[in-house]
Amino acid sequence: MTFENEPREEGSTPSAAPVASPDGQAWERRVLENIAQAFVEEQRSARRWRLISRVTWLIGLVALVWVGWGSGLQHKNTALPHTAMVEIKGEIASGGEASAELIVSAMQAAFEDEGARAVVLLINSPGGSPVQAGIINDEIKRLKAKHNKPIYAVVEEACASAAYYIAVATDEIYVDKASIVGSIGVLMDGFGFTGLMDKLGVERRLMTAGENKGFLDPFSPQTAKQRAFAQTMLDEIHQQFIAVVKEGRGKRLKETPEMFSGLFWSGQQAIDLGLADQLGNLDFVAREVVKAEDVIDYTRRDNVAERLVKRFGAAIGEGAVRAVGGLPVLR
Repeated sequence: MTFENEPREEGSTPSAAPVASPDGQAWERRVLENIAQAFVEEQRSARRWRLISRVTWLIGLVALVWVGWGSGLQHKNTALPHTAMVEIKGEIASGGEASAELIVSAMQAAFEDEGARAVVLLINSPGGSPVQAGIINDEIKRLKAKHNKPIYAVVEEACASAAYYIAVATDEIYVDKASIVGSIGVLMDGFGFTGLMDKLGVERRLMTAGENKGFLDPFSPQTAKQRAFAQTMLDEIHQQFIAVVKEGRGKRLKETPEMFSGLFWSGQQAIDLGLADQLGNLDFVAREVVKAEDVIDYTRRDNVAERLVKRFGAAIGEGAVRAVGGLPVLR
């Protein structure tokens, strides 16, 4: 089979491609413009909804923060007689929920409220910074003298080390029979990797200005002189702790050779040793001791944004310090 050109009539011309008319070009242009306009409108609408969604979330977040900030006093009438409660929970440390900044601020508000018949510190803490605990202890004594208002400590699971440092400044300490109380001591922990580095053939290159500048560096050997210096500092802080306990507990304290050794005791044992006064929880103290059953929480808590900022900053600072051996801790 072969393909041949079909015969043409004489005088005919080859057919040409059809040419679009001006009206056809205008119609195509209008269709393209409409499509483009619809696409632009769709994009604008999507941006508007994204903006509205973000603003809505922002308003909701602000509302939650506002409600959380204002709920500290539980929306109760603080002018009526009540027991003012301030919670000390978790590690006592700068930038945390149990920092001196937040606790002192809460205590000041509680003492200054005329409706508060007494202040109760609700404690559940293993300890923490001696500096933060010392600030709170001093402020308790100042506020008691200024406002002539009683303050009590109520222990839940634990009141150890720095937490007990705070509790001894109160008028009385109430515990559960199974609470953990005491641990009157100081520690400073860290790690030493010099032996492991020798086995691995790793050389530590640390340059300092000052003979003892890097003596807490975990990758450098520690001399007997440096160890003695650190121990002297810990002993000094320990003696400060002991003096605070003796001042706060006074004649109630039944000293034993092991009392200030860092050991801890159950709540019932703490009462027997004079480290605590009697058994009782928050409701018992409010009802039977303060004679004001209505308990209002004055605890200051960071909102979400503040907590993130503080933890980020604290993580950088404390991480750097702990990397070289840590700070003294009452725990």
